Amino acid sequence: MRPHRRLLAPLVLAAGATLGACGSGSAPSSDRAASAPADPTSRPAAEQSSAGRSTEGDLVRRIEIEVGGETVVARLDDSAASRDLVAQLPVTVAMTDHQGVEKTGRLPSALSLDGQPDVGDPAVGDLGYYAPGQDLVLYHGEQSAYPGIVVLGRLEGDAAARLAAMPGDVEAVVTRARP
Repeated sequence: MRPHRRLLAPLVLAAGATLGACGSGSAPSSDRAASAPADPTSRPAAEQSSAGRSTEGDLVRRIEIEVGGETVVARLDDSAASRDLVAQLPVTVAMTDHQGVEKTGRLPSALSLDGQPDVGDPAVGDLGYYAPGQDLVLYHGEQSAYPGIVVLGRLEGDAAARLAAMPGDVEAVVTRARP
C-alpha cells in the first residue's frame, strides 16, 4: 500500500490547492451556493441560517405571483420581512401601476423591518416592500433609491419584461411555489 500512498499524496495536495484557489475572491451571490461547502458547520455564520435546509425549505423561499393571466416566480432573500410575507400567503393584492416602473398593492399586515437599511435601492426585476404604505412592489422599470423600500427578493427569468408589458392596474395572487 505504501507505493499507492506516495502517488495519491501529490494528487490530494494539488486538488486541495486548486479548490482553495477557486474559493478565493468574491463570487456573485448566485455563484456562492454552487461553490458552497457541503458541511453546513463550515459555512460563515451569515450563511448558516439556510444551511442544511430540505427541498421544502427551498420552496418556502420561492413564491408564485399570478398576475394578468400569467404566473411569475420570485426567489426570496432570507430576511425577517420575507418570512413575514410567506406567513401571509396565500394573499390577493390589488396592484396599481406607477408610471410604468412598478406595480404596488397593500398587504394585509406589515412586514418586519428587522435588519433592513433605512433606504432601499431596487433594481429592475426585484420584488420589494414599501414599508410606509405596507405595499408589495413588483419592479419592472428603473427606480431610484428611496427611504422605506425593502428588497425582498428577485423575480426569475423574464418576469420584469412580462410585467412591463401589462399596462395599468392588475390583481396579483401570491402563493408559495408548487413543488
